[in-house]
Amino acid sequence: MIPTPEIALIGAAIVDIPLAPVGPEVFARPSTPVERIAMGAGGDALNEALALSKLGLAPMLVSVIGEDPAGDFVLKTLERAGVDASCVRREPGLDTGINIVLVGPDGERRFVTSRTGSLRSLGPEHILPALESPAFSGVKIACLASLFVSPRLTLSDTEALLDALKARGVTLCADTTRPKNNETLRDAAPVLSRLDYFFPNRDEAAALTGEADPEAAADALLECGVKHAVIKLGGEGCLLKSASERHRIPAIPGIIPVDTTGAGDTFAAGFLAALLEGRSFADCGRFACAAASLCVEGVGTSGVWTREDVEARLKGLGTRD
Repeated sequence: MIPTPEIALIGAAIVDIPLAPVGPEVFARPSTPVERIAMGAGGDALNEALALSKLGLAPMLVSVIGEDPAGDFVLKTLERAGVDASCVRREPGLDTGINIVLVGPDGERRFVTSRTGSLRSLGPEHILPALESPAFSGVKIACLASLFVSPRLTLSDTEALLDALKARGVTLCADTTRPKNNETLRDAAPVLSRLDYFFPNRDEAAALTGEADPEAAADALLECGVKHAVIKLGGEGCLLKSASERHRIPAIPGIIPVDTTGAGDTFAAGFLAALLEGRSFADCGRFACAAASLCVEGVGTSGVWTREDVEARLKGLGTRD
């Protein structure tokens, strides 16, 4: 029996097919062998849910998929991981999203996505009913896995969703992608002002705030009402800022990235897990950096690692405040 979830992830659940390593020469050849072609679960919210499962938690996922083999694969993956999928909607006629992930020799990746698949199909009608479900009754933290991903979830829809969650006493978190329609900080301010924790990476924070310097970007987010700005800095760790705290957390040293797919989602999951346990702001950042460092050492997001591995890496992580 799956325990009552305490963390809800809202966002995409798709299938990833990573190819690694792939360079530009692939387009000059009729056939190119690569070291690995795999199929695994993907999508921001699903990645976070699976990472939380590795950390020993039983979260719930709120998403939409199709009634197709790819959707069957997603549900089977959730079942094996012990993730509550009772609020994953299956929509007739919708193709479950499939991403082709081209991983370069340096571990960086490029995505080929479908315009009509489930990746960008999530709307309020898929999310709001979940708030009334029995599975949602014990949720303490809700994370919108990515702002700006689904065109069907507008900023005004997101504002209403966050208000509905806040009315239930839920801690509100969000990750993000770059604004898809040139949304400005002013446009997003009503949403941002409702967030307790916000997890953009350096480029996303710069695109949204217009500030290339992470310190200035964090300050701009705080001025918009974000309670805690958490800016992911990749191989440099992360910057944490609130009205009363500022921490610069270094990355785990000596990590050689193989594939960065899902690293940001794993970082967010690590932060959420630590937050649920009542760790300090700085310790949440340290835990998140340690979790993300394990993710990048394998291809795709389904690597084999555990909470014990995260705790072991924390022992060698210092601080730079």
